[in-house]
Amino acid sequence: MDWLTHWLANGEGSWQLLALSFATVFLAELGDKSQLAAIALSGNSKSPTAVFVGTSVALVTASAIGVVVGGGAALVLPTVWVKGAAAIGFAVLGIRLLWPKPSDEAEN
Repeated sequence: MDWLTHWLANGEGSWQLLALSFATVFLAELGDKSQLAAIALSGNSKSPTAVFVGTSVALVTASAIGVVVGGGAALVLPTVWVKGAAAIGFAVLGIRLLWPKPSDEAEN
């Protein structure tokens, strides 16, 4: 963890951004499909350590892809556009989750 202290002490990072990133991803991952898959895999496995390592590497890889794509987009596009696109994407997902499907209305 010496690298982390050095990174944050030299102004290259921010404790606030680190905490915000951790909290956001931690809360987003609670109870989602990947956590349920990890629970199912570890419950049927004789090696929960392998499940932990595999799921951890998968989450780190997915996060790395997101950071690289987001960072690359921020280099090409204005930051406000990247944030706007993310906000619109979350709004569309939220509305889609709340909007009933035609088959759901017929069942009621």
